[in-house]
This record gives sequence, C-alpha cells and structure tokens, in this order.
Amino acid sequence: MRDKVLWPGLILGLFLTACNVITGKRALEGAYVSHSEGKYSIADDTLVVEQGEGNMVLIHRRTGFRRLTNGRPGKKEYGLEEWTCVWNEDEGTLKELRKGRLLYLDRDSATLILGKRVYEKVN
Repeated sequence: MRDKVLWPGLILGLFLTACNVITGKRALEGAYVSHSEGKYSIADDTLVVEQGEGNMVLIHRRTGFRRLTNGRPGKKEYGLEEWTCVWNEDEGTLKELRKGRLLYLDRDSATLILGKRVYEKVN
C-alpha cells in the first residue's frame, strides 16, 4: 500500500518542480526596482519587462526622483521611457536598440544590471 502512494506522489512532485523551472525569455518577465541616492538627487526606478515577438523584449521604465538643493529634497518629478530590446539567451543580455544600452540578467539573484545600477525583481 505504501508503494502505491509513494510513486504517484514522487512523480507528481517531480512534475510540479519541472513546471516551476523558468528559462529563457520568460525568466525576464516581471517588475524590477532600484533605489539610488547621490549628491544631487534621490531616485526610484521601476522596469516592467514583457515579452515581444521572437527575441524582442519591451521594457517600460518609470522613474521618480527628487533633486537635492542644499541637501534638501525638492518636489518629486517623474519620467517615463519605453525601450525595445533584443534578448540574447546564451549571454543573458538585453541590448536596447535606440541608445545601445546593455542589461545583464543575473539568474541566480533574479536581478537586472544596467551599468552600476542593480534592479531587483519584485514579482
């Protein structure tokens, strides 16, 4: 009786584990956030990544920032950008087409890296 329950449970567990493995472009999808502070401003960035056709990826970047004047934050300002990128699965990179920016996907930590800025995945 124990074997009749054990094997189906084991097979079901392996199947569910395999379903959770996300590879390729689907691993990119979601929202990523970054916070940075500097001498002249404080900024919060959000990247929303979604699939495009083929190896294309669409990124919606929303930025909220405050300029610092004499060390005091000013009124919050907002920016919005739309990026079209090409996904290179072998290298784990996204190349933005208009300005040539290069983003790296760190699959181990679920982060996107753009220059010195690190975006952490939130969903």
